[in-house]
Amino acid sequence: MTTVELAAQPAGAPRVPFRTRLFRVVHRMFATVLFGLPVLVIAWGLPYYTAPLAERVRHPAHRVLNPAGDIGQAFGVLAFALFLFLWLYPLRKRVGRAPWLGPVRGWLDVHIVAGLAVPLIGAVHATFRFQGVVGLGYAAMLVVALSGVVGRYLYVRIPRGVSGLAASREEIARLRDAMLAELAGRTGMSADELSRALIVSEPVPPRLGIVATFTRLIRDDLRRRRAARRLVREWRRSGAGSRAERDAARSVLRLARRQMALAQQIRMLEATQRVFGYWHAAHLPVAITAMIAVLIHVAVVVSLGVTWFY
Repeated sequence: MTTVELAAQPAGAPRVPFRTRLFRVVHRMFATVLFGLPVLVIAWGLPYYTAPLAERVRHPAHRVLNPAGDIGQAFGVLAFALFLFLWLYPLRKRVGRAPWLGPVRGWLDVHIVAGLAVPLIGAVHATFRFQGVVGLGYAAMLVVALSGVVGRYLYVRIPRGVSGLAASREEIARLRDAMLAELAGRTGMSADELSRALIVSEPVPPRLGIVATFTRLIRDDLRRRRAARRLVREWRRSGAGSRAERDAARSVLRLARRQMALAQQIRMLEATQRVFGYWHAAHLPVAITAMIAVLIHVAVVVSLGVTWFY
């Protein structure tokens, strides 16, 4: 499920902006490189990584794969650079509306890829040995990465504008009305028929707890998929049998999912924002702990001169 952007093009718009298409290509390449490189190194060095510690020093790959080796240390530098890069996203959020910096949503997508890749890249650097400060930093890094996945799940369920900032209820209501009108025009169904077909959630009780909020969100996600397919079936039964109308079924399905997603987001807005606030309060201290551990590790390594760059 993706967050609804208030200034997005209509569902039937045939063209995606060039900048959006370019970002998607670069984003895929970025993810492929960050995950592909460590996977290739792990596959090549698997005999070394699985060897007993006493035998590693005599392994032919030890010279390049150990943490101070050419490949091992290169991955350490990459992990450290990415870890510093992760802190640019919180700074970008604080700037607010700044189109020249790119949308916050784009920064979030890159932030997530980098955050998930750092533990894997760091593991290659450490040759899958985590002791002392390194172990503390790595454990904190894993917690941050896993909690980041949860954070994104919540983040995309808060309606936002193209800048990535949370939208007001008035903006959300206008978008929902526009999407419902477009859906009615495409299907030829009445407002009552659409309302019945698009209901996926009951009223939300006040002060929903954390577990109950997640349970409700996941259940509504599953219901939304079934409701969208049911809408297309009802539309076809109502007489939409021409080839052109059948070809439009995919567009209608996409629009219906967006409309139901928005309705779900409105209904769960307070609960989602409240749980997201709890998540942020827990995520930040662990991220700071990981940063302190990483900085201590880097400072010790550089002070001892265990590097190949000086």
